[in-house]
Amino acid sequence: MAGTTTRRRRVVVDDRPLAAAIGSRIRAARRRAGLTQQALAGQRYTKAYISALETGVAKPSMAALNYLAERLGMPASAFVSDTETAWGLLDADLRLASGDFASALEAYQDLLAAEPSRAERPSLLLGQSEALCRLERGPEAIRPAAEAAQLFDEQGRRSERLYALYWQSFGHFRSDNADEARALLRTVLDEARQEHAADPDLVVRALIAMAANLTRAGEADRALAYLNEADALAGDLDARRRAIFLQHVAIGYRDSGDHEAAIRAGLQSLALFREADAQLETAGIANSLALAYLEAGSLDRAGDMAKLARESLARLDDRRQLAHLADTEARIALARGDAASAERLADEAIELSRSTENRKALLDALQTKARALIAADRTNEAIALFEQAADLARSLTLMGRRREVLGAWADTLAKMGRHDQAYELMREALEAAH
Repeated sequence: MAGTTTRRRRVVVDDRPLAAAIGSRIRAARRRAGLTQQALAGQRYTKAYISALETGVAKPSMAALNYLAERLGMPASAFVSDTETAWGLLDADLRLASGDFASALEAYQDLLAAEPSRAERPSLLLGQSEALCRLERGPEAIRPAAEAAQLFDEQGRRSERLYALYWQSFGHFRSDNADEARALLRTVLDEARQEHAADPDLVVRALIAMAANLTRAGEADRALAYLNEADALAGDLDARRRAIFLQHVAIGYRDSGDHEAAIRAGLQSLALFREADAQLETAGIANSLALAYLEAGSLDRAGDMAKLARESLARLDDRRQLAHLADTEARIALARGDAASAERLADEAIELSRSTENRKALLDALQTKARALIAADRTNEAIALFEQAADLARSLTLMGRRREVLGAWADTLAKMGRHDQAYELMREALEAAH
């Protein structure tokens, strides 16, 4: 009818739950990548906008999701998928990012057992392989990481494929497959350098990993060259990721025997972590510094760093990391000639290691207690502990650690005049080297 205005009824859809779900996934992916909100925003957006997205206050456009997905090295569909697996992956990723590695591993394994889609499977395998490596179960990570890399490659997800290759390399490193570990790292470095949007964090981590491989092979000069290259690139990282980088550099320098450089890098990392109020990371680098000072002969400084680490871990009630710290404290006590305190602290480390299934810490603690018993002239008890440590090293397929344990055990037997047994152990150690 002429002159009549038809008013359209406006339909209002409450999409706040969807915005909140997408925001949670963005936050989980950002934390897993180790990015701050400012770093994720880049040049296009602001920190405030990223915060609004993560809390569900702002609704993201597809342009924004595509931009963020590219910076995070993942498909934009991962933010909006409504499948049960996607929600489970979000939960597992959050556990991994928070350092709850055992719980994250269980979550990834449950999701994989539910037969996810081909598009979802590689992300679950990647998370599983990283969790295994974080739990010092590197050899077990090789197979899922390799499958993840293959699936990512088939799906054209190149950035994620490089992360899978990185963790596959880590697994081979822990299995003493040096050639394979280095070959995979070279692939990561070569392809990441060619990628226009390559994650600088991955490049830095791969360089540090290559340095660790070379240090183990006794090629300290080449290892330091890789660390120097990583140092030059680290200026592009935000403060938190630079702190993580410096933590790894400190460990690399310590392993190469340059204790002064290790202490210098470690102190820089410690300052950045404390500035960010990152208590777990502060404890980790403080423990590394304690070991560096110990190896440099500065026992008072080693004790100060160990005390700082214990205060942080006690507040967090992180029993898994406390196992490593108690072993460090036992080593410091042993260096001071206090065998009784060393034994007590080693016992604490052993108990914590077993209760948290931290097999690497248990291997360290068994050897430390054995050395404390030798210092207390209780050699027969020490030999029994070396035997336990050797059995554990064999079960973990850690060839380098196996040689170390067998060598210490053989040396103790030789000093007792039991040369035949010492010879057999040294022969096994030599066989493990080849």
